[in-house]
Amino acid sequence: MTALLEVRGLKTHFLTRAGVVKAVDGVDMILQPGEVRGLVGESGSGKSVASFSILGLIDPPGRVVEGELLYKGEDLRTATPERLKQLRGKEIAMIFQDPMMTLTPVLRIETQMVETVRAHERVSAKAARERSVDMLRRVGISAPETRIRAYPHQFSGGMRQRVAIAIALLHNPALILADEPTTALDVTIQGQIIAEMQKLVAETGAAMIWVSHDLAVVETIADTISVMYGGRIVESGPAGRVIGAPAHPYTEGLLNSIPSRTTPGQRLNQIPGMAPSVLNLPPGCAFAPRCRYAHAACGTPPPVLDVGEGRMARCVSPLMMEAAE
Repeated sequence: MTALLEVRGLKTHFLTRAGVVKAVDGVDMILQPGEVRGLVGESGSGKSVASFSILGLIDPPGRVVEGELLYKGEDLRTATPERLKQLRGKEIAMIFQDPMMTLTPVLRIETQMVETVRAHERVSAKAARERSVDMLRRVGISAPETRIRAYPHQFSGGMRQRVAIAIALLHNPALILADEPTTALDVTIQGQIIAEMQKLVAETGAAMIWVSHDLAVVETIADTISVMYGGRIVESGPAGRVIGAPAHPYTEGLLNSIPSRTTPGQRLNQIPGMAPSVLNLPPGCAFAPRCRYAHAACGTPPPVLDVGEGRMARCVSPLMMEAAE
């Protein structure tokens, strides 16, 4: 099967007065048509910057300094602004954490959705409106024929996010980049939107990268998972295998930090220390200062190892190898 997206050696740096911030430092990823990949990590791990880099949304002083971003074999890094404009919103859609990054507060939802349709297709305003109403209905907004006339401030946060998702899906994109789209929502609404996204992705056959800091959320929606730390992917593989038997100590730490995995009455688990600044990463393994398994060999750059079952881990001695010994 031909890959929909291939990310090879992606490096996105921010050139600041304090030095070079290596927000993304050599990321490799392959996404197949219809696949949902979870991109997980703490704040500052580089996951959002990686997703923004794919669509060319990095503003100065940041820039992609190295790597290939192949979409259906076409390198997005060499695409002209006109070509990127054709792809954005039509073939590759973005769902932001804050829906107001998508919605204009002074325009009705109808205006914004109809203009989105007609920006890429020659259809009548009536046809564009009918498609917009249908999409609002599909994402779970009641009375869409009436609600489409509302302004963004007349919707709740959860409803605004549904509108943003509807806009992203208007052109049946082949690839969706979802940057923590449920983080700011309460648990009930979060669950509803995840269920809607699962249904819509299954219906449309779109591939999706779901960016999140929450492995519990990613576990419910992703087919594969890539875990990022310090600007690099430290573990990736099928979701069930990564969750069931993590190979990297950082993945284990994230899983142990999920409250539902703690016995009631016991203290919540946490990863000690803080995520390092990507401006000044420690030598060797970036996670070593916080890792309970760290030893002398962790002072050297860790290799990327094939740990079986379709998984990789960037670690001197992955957990499953430790267990085998």
